Amino acid sequence: MTIDVLAGSSGRVYDGDHKITYFSNKYVLGLTVVAGIGGLLFGYDTGVISGALLYIRDDFEEVDQSSLLQETIVSMALLGAMIGAAAGGWLNDIRGRKSTTLIADVIFALGSFVMAAAPNSYVLIFGRLLVGLGVGIASVTAPMYIAEAAPSEIRGGLVSTNVLMITGGQFLSYLVNLGFTQVPGTWRWMLGIAAMPAVLQFCLMLLLPESPRWLYKNRSSSEATAMLSKIYDPDRLKDELDQLSATLEEERISRSSVSYREVFRNKEIRLAFVAGAGLQAFQQFSGINTVMYYSPTIVQMAGFGSNELALQLSLIVALMNAAGTVLGIYVIDHVGRRKLALSSLTGVILSLVLLSIAFFFESSGHTNMGWVAVLGLVLYIGSFAPGMGPVPWTVNSEIYPESYRGICGGMSATVNWVSNLIVAQSFLSVADAVGMGMTFLIVAVIAVVAFAFVVVFVPETKGLSFEEVEKLWRERAWGSSNGTESLLVDDEA
Repeated sequence: MTIDVLAGSSGRVYDGDHKITYFSNKYVLGLTVVAGIGGLLFGYDTGVISGALLYIRDDFEEVDQSSLLQETIVSMALLGAMIGAAAGGWLNDIRGRKSTTLIADVIFALGSFVMAAAPNSYVLIFGRLLVGLGVGIASVTAPMYIAEAAPSEIRGGLVSTNVLMITGGQFLSYLVNLGFTQVPGTWRWMLGIAAMPAVLQFCLMLLLPESPRWLYKNRSSSEATAMLSKIYDPDRLKDELDQLSATLEEERISRSSVSYREVFRNKEIRLAFVAGAGLQAFQQFSGINTVMYYSPTIVQMAGFGSNELALQLSLIVALMNAAGTVLGIYVIDHVGRRKLALSSLTGVILSLVLLSIAFFFESSGHTNMGWVAVLGLVLYIGSFAPGMGPVPWTVNSEIYPESYRGICGGMSATVNWVSNLIVAQSFLSVADAVGMGMTFLIVAVIAVVAFAFVVVFVPETKGLSFEEVEKLWRERAWGSSNGTESLLVDDEA
């Protein structure tokens, strides 16, 4: 998996002897993996509740009798994540990426212990809120930390590693769920063991430096230079530092204008935010966490009544999710963000239509449609995971100027969690009201709208430096300057 370094952020062309691969710099890879544990927390929490909910219903009668309470247990973590994501942007700007990650780990671990010891459903809901706060903060911080330490040529793949950790966490959660099905306490172990990766990341993060861009801007240019020297060779390092210095100087001059209001008043920032936030919203409204939160429940609705069998079949879905993300990491810096999202949504639409057909036939009394529904789930994940899984997080990590990266990243992640909350809180109720077949058909229509949104609003950012991405938005907002090569050529091709 080797990528030629075609140009530095300054526009300098590098010769073919300079290569950057995903594994050539162990320092960058180590930073990526440790930061990506935040994604593991995200994924584990997403996946574990789907299996734990089956056993929580067995222990708490009021939960078993109320779809609303089941939805609340699932979605309370999303409410916490929404709050955490909103606060995460501010924390990242004030405290830095490293300190913010440590805060997220402490909150997540505390929430895991509260859930494991919950004497009733209401304490469990409070623990879910705490876990969600930690996940929300981490969801903003991890992609930002990775992107700011990654060379532009492989930034997409490295940021997508965070998404691989999310899907890996989901797969791990299904394995844990299966492992504890016959153990006394079942769901308490499933939820409590989530504290382990949070504690691990906390310890490892203490050994890592702060993001070089945040260091250069807020604390020490010498520390930032020392860190960047471990990533780039001397010639490339000089170019990166020159460009970074010039960019941050411009941002210091205009810093007084940085505000939430300015995000919507400044046309360039507004266009970037619409693209980033729209991708985050459509990631959720196209159904991914409906599948991940409720896949065992969907499998049971499809006719497989055993809790253990439902978890085993759902494990296939989680495995496909992780495998698809690996494929996404490989192709995102080759195919590009935009094309990958469009091809992904095409498969998502077709698989959702298949799911809808399966449940329409099942509700009409046709037998043996359960396996068709499971096939639809697998095809859905196989289509979603390589594209609409990593693309929104990758795009949001690279489309904003540094001075707006915390604010816009936090706002965009909040849109993701609000959308996630709406879907999780309404899915079972909508399915009860109109049936599973119609529910998946509605999601398919939303995916068609998502396809049109990407075509219209999302440019290609493959291989561009942060500074070149800023130029791209200026071109979109005001047109290409005379005598300047447009960065929109590949986008429109």
